Amino acid sequence: MTNDDLAAHARALISANAYLTLGTTGDDGAPWTCPVYFAPQDDHTFVWVSETGARHSRNIAARPRVSLVVFDSTVAPYHGRAVYAVGEAGELSGEALDRALASYPRGDGDGASELTLEDVSGASPYRMYSVVASERWVLCPRDPGQPCDLHGEARDHRVQL
Repeated sequence: MTNDDLAAHARALISANAYLTLGTTGDDGAPWTCPVYFAPQDDHTFVWVSETGARHSRNIAARPRVSLVVFDSTVAPYHGRAVYAVGEAGELSGEALDRALASYPRGDGDGASELTLEDVSGASPYRMYSVVASERWVLCPRDPGQPCDLHGEARDHRVQL
């Protein structure tokens, strides 16, 4: 398995999973995590819609540095598949909002409603947010107890993309 294979593996995980777990930090430094339905714009940018009053939205407004993980919760125990990232998140406006609306909801939205600019601006309590990942990792895929093809390690380990 090459680094290109790992990047393709990460893209496949992101494509196959509709929710990411978003990690933010509160005023008191306490961590806060929540699931959000998301759409990928590219390999580094993830967009979602949330209420401005939601705890994670308030946390992002004050402290935009976040973490996230996209993982497959359907696999058997010890067969974990995950993409991890850290980056800067924020509320979108202008051209960035227009671009995000073009990619949200996902093409495989499975019942997710199309959004208009009015749905995420003005008097609406909802806004569109994004995180641009500055660093990304993938959990190296392997069978339990077996070494991964790329690194030869027989333990769970993350590889930076």
